[in-house]
Amino acid sequence: MSNKDDFYGKLKVQLDATTEFPAEYLYKFIVPTTENQVTEVENIFDNTGAVINTKKSKTGKFVSVSIILKLKTSDEVIAYYKKAEKIKGIISL
Repeated sequence: MSNKDDFYGKLKVQLDATTEFPAEYLYKFIVPTTENQVTEVENIFDNTGAVINTKKSKTGKFVSVSIILKLKTSDEVIAYYKKAEKIKGIISL
C-alpha cells in the first residue's frame, strides 16, 4: 500500500467520523502560475456548482485556490483530490 493510499484511507475514516453528508466541503490548493494550473483546477470543478475563489501570492508565482462544493459522500471528496493531484506542482492543504 502506498503513502497516498494510506493518506486517503485515513482521510475517509476521518471524514466519515466528523462529517454528516451531504455536506459542503472546502478544498484549498496552492498552484504555481507557470502554466495553466489554475484553469486545470477550475476545470475539475466545472459544472458542479462549486464556489471558487483565487488569490495571487505577493510574488505572483503562486495562486491560492479555495473551492466550496456540496458533496454526498467522503468518496466524492477523495475523488476530487485524486483528480487534482495530477496537476503539475499542485499542493493540497
